Amino acid sequence: MVTITFYGHACFGITDGKTALLTDPYLSGNAMAAASADEVDADYILVTHGHGDHVGDTPAIAERTGAKIITPVEIGSALFAGFSCLSCNLGGTLRLPFGSVKLIPAIHGSGVPGALACGFVITIGGKKICHLGDTALTKDFELLAEEKIDVLLTPIGDVYTMGPDDAARAAGMIRPGLVIPMHYGTFPALVQDPEPFVEACKEQQIPARVLNPGEAIHID
Repeated sequence: MVTITFYGHACFGITDGKTALLTDPYLSGNAMAAASADEVDADYILVTHGHGDHVGDTPAIAERTGAKIITPVEIGSALFAGFSCLSCNLGGTLRLPFGSVKLIPAIHGSGVPGALACGFVITIGGKKICHLGDTALTKDFELLAEEKIDVLLTPIGDVYTMGPDDAARAAGMIRPGLVIPMHYGTFPALVQDPEPFVEACKEQQIPARVLNPGEAIHID
């Protein structure tokens, strides 16, 4: 069984009961965060790009837990010198004791000159979870249908990423077993009602669920 906990914005805890993964841990300074940086566990921290609302508390959590950081190599070199970073880049797959992490393209600024933003396809506990990171809509999402994604984590905030309409189109291309919206409501510019997105997914026969910060789901 895999447990996915939403901590707010683009931060999720993902665990198979043995290994703890944490994505984009923007907790300090985030009024909607469901935990503080000293309350979350991590063996691996996955960082999609170098903007502050995604790097967040990565250094503090990595220092406290000894977690390894998974992020494109240029971002690791620029932002996480002195920490244990696993060297990787877009298109590559890291094969790890719990499963694997594949880096996929995200159409978004990286926050680090010369670096690229990414998303992740995570295989853990026999399940595939795709965190799209911050991205625009792209036809490349059709390729992800071949990955047989169990859970899709997609931004819907608009302005800086896909909005709800484009995110629903992306879900239609990827055809996951379940889709969960993220990256909305944290700032005034990102205010969204997620329910129309959920309904747009269901109209395509794609199950969708809104998680409130602090809420968890279990995937058997």
